[in-house]
Amino acid sequence: MNYDDVNVGDEIPARDFPVQRVNLVMYCGASGDFNPIHWNERFAKLVGLPDVIAHGMFTMAEAARVVTDWAGDPGAVEEYRVRFSRPVVVPDDDKGATLTVGGRVEEKLDGNRVVVVLEAKSAGDTVLQGARATVRLP
Repeated sequence: MNYDDVNVGDEIPARDFPVQRVNLVMYCGASGDFNPIHWNERFAKLVGLPDVIAHGMFTMAEAARVVTDWAGDPGAVEEYRVRFSRPVVVPDDDKGATLTVGGRVEEKLDGNRVVVVLEAKSAGDTVLQGARATVRLP
């Protein structure tokens, strides 16, 4: 992606990320976060959740992939922030959940930088609010 080829309002195509329980268990191992709300349905429901939920950082990372793939370089992301608004609920079935993430260029800044805003949804609910990244483009 080249700065001169990018315009405010340009869309970053939405992508679907499947999320199954096995992904959460693997993330537990990689992150060291073994909180049972991410793998134990009985415990998740006991604490008032509808079912097992994805880690917030897992959700945030999947959303960031849309930006890094679009930019072509993970190191191009200078700043990235989100607010978690709802969890990604992951049922124990053959489908799991789907996280859908898309974005658009909101602003062009000096120094070949752009601001990208993201929309992330699962089961029709917005799961990340205020998701935005500042990206330096060639």
